[in-house]
Parts: sequence; C-alpha cells; structure tokens
Amino acid sequence: MLILAAVLAIFAYGMIAATLGTILPDLSARHALTPKQNGTIAFAQAMGLMIASLLIGPFMDREGPKAALVMGLALAAIALLALPRSEKFGSTVALLFVLGLGGGIIVTGANALASNVSEAHRATTLNLVNVFFGLGGLATPFVSANLLKNDSARLCYLVGLITAATLAIHVATAMPQPSGAQSFMLSEAGTVLGKPVLFLLALFLFLYVACEVGIWNWLARHLIAQGIPEARALNILSLGFALGLLIGRLAVSPILINVRPLWVLLVASIAMTFTTIWILNTTKAITAGILVFFAGVSMAPVYPTTLAVVGDTFPKMASTALGIVVAAGWLGLALSSRIIGAIAGADPKRLRQALRVIPVSSAVMVVLDLVIRAAQ
Repeated sequence: MLILAAVLAIFAYGMIAATLGTILPDLSARHALTPKQNGTIAFAQAMGLMIASLLIGPFMDREGPKAALVMGLALAAIALLALPRSEKFGSTVALLFVLGLGGGIIVTGANALASNVSEAHRATTLNLVNVFFGLGGLATPFVSANLLKNDSARLCYLVGLITAATLAIHVATAMPQPSGAQSFMLSEAGTVLGKPVLFLLALFLFLYVACEVGIWNWLARHLIAQGIPEARALNILSLGFALGLLIGRLAVSPILINVRPLWVLLVASIAMTFTTIWILNTTKAITAGILVFFAGVSMAPVYPTTLAVVGDTFPKMASTALGIVVAAGWLGLALSSRIIGAIAGADPKRLRQALRVIPVSSAVMVVLDLVIRAAQ
C-alpha cells in the first residue's frame, strides 16, 4: 500500500508538472501573454516548489509522510480547480505559486516514502516509482491535444479531480510514523549541512531540473515557432519526451542493481548534452520527435537516481537532506525559466537561442558528476 500511495502521488505530480507547459500556448493566446510573462508564471510556480521542499523535509522527519502528502495534494487540487476561473495575470501567478507549494510537498513526500521502502535497492525502487511521473507527464499533453481540443480550463479541471481522488486515497492509507531515530533533531541538522557533498548534489539537481522543466515548459512553444502545428507539437512533447522518460526509467531500473548510481548519472549527463543540442538544430517535426524521445531517455534516470544517492549518503535526517536537494532543483526551474523568458523577450522565434541554456547545463553536469565522486 505504501508503494501504491507513492506511485499515485508521483503520477498525479507528473500530470501537474506537465500542466503548465501544456496550457501555456492556450493561456498565452487567451490573455495575450509574452514569453517574459510566461517566465514570470513559471517562476512563481518554481518559488512555491522551492519553499515547500525546504520546509517540508524537517516536518516529515518529525511528523511522518502522511500529513505532508495530504497537505500537498490538497493545495494542488485547490489551485488546479481555481485556475480556470482566474481572469487576471496577478491571480494566475498567485495560483501557480500555490500549485508549486502543493507540488513541492508531493514530490518530496512521495520520493521520501518510496526511498524508505527498500534501502538495499533504493535507486531501483525510486526509478520504478518515478516511471509513473513519466506516465503522468505523457498523459497530460496527450489528453489535452487529442481529447480536450487544447482547452486549458477542461485540462485543469481533469488534473484537479485526479489530484483530489489521490488525496482521498492518501487520507485512507495507513503510513508509518517517524521513529525516534528518524525524527527531526536540530543537533543533527548541522552534521547534514556540514557535508560538502550535500551541496554538490544540490547543484547537480539544480542543473538537471533546469534542463527537464525547460523542455516541459518551453518545448511546445519553440516547436510552434518553427512552424510545427500546435497539436503536433504537444504530441511530440507527450509521445516524445514523456514517453522517453517513462521507457528510460523502466530500462535503467535493472541496470542500477549492479551499476553504481554515479556511473549512470555520468552517462545520462553526456547523452543529455548531445541530444538537446541536436533538438535545437532541427525544424522538422519527425526529426524533432525522435530527438526529443532520446532526450527523454537520457534524462530519465537522473532525478530519481540523484535522490537515491542522497538517501544513501544521509541515512539520518534523510527527509531534511532530500528536501534541501529537491529545493535546489526547483531553484533551477525558477532561474532557468526567468533566463529563458528574458532572452526570448517578446519574440517566440528567439526561444531557440534562449533554450541553449539546456545543453550548457547538461555539460556542466558531466563535470560535476566527477567532482561528486571525489567528494564522497
């Protein structure tokens, strides 16, 4: 039941994570938003994700995962169901901030729950559970393009109702309370914060999330600017990137039984660098779809495997360490979205230039993986 609860929460979060990038074209058209304003909206969501992740770790170490997950799912459901009724830019920004708060709690809580199920095979477990993040991310743009006719309001209601149903299941699921050894102790927090590897892992996830969310939030708009129809661009996002994430995590899970996580992260970072460079240099839909799929496969193991390294490195105060690293990831989302939006300005055709931050960040991750090895 604990694995099921984690899977459902990760699936709901996968749908939530893909929602902004999916509704952004329709939202921009209806409210005449510029890429810079799109960046502000994404920044608000990122700030909510970051704040929630920082605060929820000590809370979970003290209170356990159930209270956190219930709170996160409730916040996300409320924001999603209210978003279609938002008619002003300011209220939309506020609701995306609340959605970010809920999302940050959900992803930190669900991964902490899954991380403690099988300590001996933490990386494999986290990759298998996060397969459902890819499934949720695949479902959102696919359903929007093929069933909801790109209607952003109907999509928000659908994802909101799925999140509310997940909330009800979590309320009914018994979850373990923290033991004395796991509960939050201020005296032990200094030991966690005093290890340089924590901040190296935080920087690594910072760069990765900047890359992944850059694809989620901006790929469709970039492809549309290259002359690809909106429905086809959204299908490339779902059947390309999200499917690549899903298949990649399934494929890497058995590999991680025998291969050290940092080797997997090194290969993934190298592959990310080359695939994202090639994506930005094509204007053909078929080629873009193939490249986006392989970019998804490359990125697939990075997030859960990095969290597994955190869990292995910090057996005590695990939720606190996890929350710090996850929060750093959301900071990557916030800054990359602001930078991409600022570089593109009011001209969607400049998104190609702006999106070069993705392969650059991937290349830095390759170097950082080697530094983390030396620090452990």
